[in-house]
Amino acid sequence: MNPQPRVPLLFLVADTGGGHRSAAQAVAQALERAWPGRFDPLIRDPLLGPGCPRRLRWAIGSYAPMIRWCPRLWGVLWRTYGRPKTLNWLRRTLLSQAYGTVGAAVAACTPAMIVAFHPMTPEPAVRVRDRMALLPAVPVVTVITDLITAHLAWRDAAVDRVIVPSAAIAGRCARDGMPDERFVHVGLPVAAEFCQPPLHEPERHELQRSLGLRGRFLVVVTGGAEGSGGIYRRTAAILRRVDDVDVAVICGRNRPLRRRLSRLAARADGRLTVHGFVGNMADWLRCADIVVGKAGPGTIAEATCCAAPLVLTSFVPGQEEGNAEFIVEAGAGIYAPRPRGLAMQIERLRDDPAALAAMRAESARLGRPSAAADIAAILAEAADGPAGRSGPQAPRALTYSTM
Repeated sequence: MNPQPRVPLLFLVADTGGGHRSAAQAVAQALERAWPGRFDPLIRDPLLGPGCPRRLRWAIGSYAPMIRWCPRLWGVLWRTYGRPKTLNWLRRTLLSQAYGTVGAAVAACTPAMIVAFHPMTPEPAVRVRDRMALLPAVPVVTVITDLITAHLAWRDAAVDRVIVPSAAIAGRCARDGMPDERFVHVGLPVAAEFCQPPLHEPERHELQRSLGLRGRFLVVVTGGAEGSGGIYRRTAAILRRVDDVDVAVICGRNRPLRRRLSRLAARADGRLTVHGFVGNMADWLRCADIVVGKAGPGTIAEATCCAAPLVLTSFVPGQEEGNAEFIVEAGAGIYAPRPRGLAMQIERLRDDPAALAAMRAESARLGRPSAAADIAAILAEAADGPAGRSGPQAPRALTYSTM
């Protein structure tokens, strides 16, 4: 008997930061865990990947240096192209080049479903689907990977379903006039390794030692995949002003930052360890006493699933606005934008175990460890493939929560 063919699904991402691809990989992982061998999720980047026109690749690729060196300019652009007229102009000009790369990806795999994990991919996916006469019924689903503030490009494409990560974005979809049955509030998907039960203090210190640390109070500093957010100044302030803490910095793809911090580590008497892009981020978050970083949605989602207290230092204007306020209001973290204030807050929390434990408990409460599995079930049903007909049941009715 021949094995049943795998059902192809096309996941559209863009490597502007790491959150879009990480979310897609988490959902792909959840599909394979629930329906082994049934689905074949193909993750493609139509904005920066192979075959992408040079002008489009240059424009989209400017995101990383812009948020590092001139984030205010990025905020201006984000708001400008968040208006219907300017967004439509952008789509007719620069982003029209993405129709070809999305069309090539669709033609290559003939997917049973297209899932957009980046705000500039839902509209090209719908247009390509509608223009290809062989694929009139292929559903297009948007998975929003921003947390509190969602750009218009996430919300205005004529997709079949929108999966939202928070009550704030669900409320915005409702205010836009989107029918209730068209969007569902699930959470932001993270990989299974971030969703293990929280560790107690002795277990955290044991995990620290397995990572080559000394098993003391640990501050993990991260700036997302691009290593942004003024990490060097903040790390130096922590080392200079706070005694008896170890600091581990995850620099992502920011090689100049890693080189600068490595020179600082040579003078830090073993208190500072520096890493690039790591494959075991879950271990670092799970063993951290405090996680310091910008208010990126992926970092927040992963840290809360690991029950890590957060000290947020900055946010990318536009897309990350509201994230820090959300965490502070929930009691899962604090906002300390200045290096000196950051050091003072870390020293205060180190000396106040009760306050730190309360933040850890609130962080755990915000976590949505089932989000990837719930999204996988929604996609399996919508794809109408073998798993959609005979696989596990869709998740229980989803209700609004604080995140």
